[in-house]
Amino acid sequence: MTRKLRIAAFGFRSYPPQDGSAGADKFAKELLPRLANRGHEVIAYNRIYPDKNPESAPQILDGVRVLSFRTIPYKGFDTLLHSAKVTLDIIRNNRADVVHIQNGGNSIFGAVLRLFGKKTFLSQDGLDWQRDKWPWYAKLFLFLSSYLTAHVHSEVIFDNIFAREAFANRFKKDYEFIPFGADVIAPDSVDGTAVLTRLGLTPGEYFLFIGRFIPDKGLHWLIPAFESVRTEKKLVLIGGSPNPSNYEDAIKSTTDPRIVFPGFLYGSDVHSLMRNAFAYVQPSAIEGLSPVILEAAYLGAPIICSDIPQNRYAMSEHAVYFQTGDIPDLAAKLQDALSDPASLGDRAIEGSRYVAERFSWDAVVAQHEALFCR
Repeated sequence: MTRKLRIAAFGFRSYPPQDGSAGADKFAKELLPRLANRGHEVIAYNRIYPDKNPESAPQILDGVRVLSFRTIPYKGFDTLLHSAKVTLDIIRNNRADVVHIQNGGNSIFGAVLRLFGKKTFLSQDGLDWQRDKWPWYAKLFLFLSSYLTAHVHSEVIFDNIFAREAFANRFKKDYEFIPFGADVIAPDSVDGTAVLTRLGLTPGEYFLFIGRFIPDKGLHWLIPAFESVRTEKKLVLIGGSPNPSNYEDAIKSTTDPRIVFPGFLYGSDVHSLMRNAFAYVQPSAIEGLSPVILEAAYLGAPIICSDIPQNRYAMSEHAVYFQTGDIPDLAAKLQDALSDPASLGDRAIEGSRYVAERFSWDAVVAQHEALFCR
């Protein structure tokens, strides 16, 4: 019988996900309730932004105790301040024996927790210092933090084999690999079109993107590519920037009336949009293992994405790939998809089967639990 653990988790922005959330928040929302359902005592540390979130008392959501600490609305520094407060709270109140951390920039706090006898497990989804969203000093901090990531934790868990290989080659150590799950909800239960009606969309008549509006995601390639495509279909861009940014302003300056920006959406609304899209497009320059691609494919959406290794690992031959950063090639792939929707649909059917067979949240949780208990 698996022994019951006291588990604390931090490194994400919001639990449950809110405006500005990213893959780390989605991962926490899938992992933590399932751990609680297995009988473990789980705490999720939520961030409060003074310009976005009201104060909230401790609460129980899906069996997870949620504790919220205030931080500042400055990218990067918000994480450091919040993680420092969380670390102090875990130590001062002896909240947990096992601490699950996301983001290698938090490894400095993992080192402190280790000094106080806590087991720490860090989820690393990529080589963070390579992301264009960070200024030079943040990239330097993240690069230096990678040395702590490699050595201080009880275990480092990668969601993709490429980042794990880079760490293994650099630090001459073995690390764990556990991919994301995809089975978010039974497909038959997300056929509702209420969100489409609300947004003025018709099933099968739009391309879809969901994510943060940051350079890593490649929207500055997708928008000009789509603008050159001959179609009456729309391009629906769900999400936004987690903080006000010139990049988001530039993205939204398009004058193409076919491109729409509904803002942030979550849960069943997102799944309905995935299920009814003509195709899901992911133009990223860098990813870990994208949970959005896996979910969209699982729910039956054809996938058109950049040819980075992480995307090819996720979808194998079951996606349409374009050369990363190549706007004409992306435009051509979009136009080809419009010219041969039957072939696109056949690829989507096989992609859904492929993802369902390979990526399971129950398996993900069982592997994390086994690591925590080891």
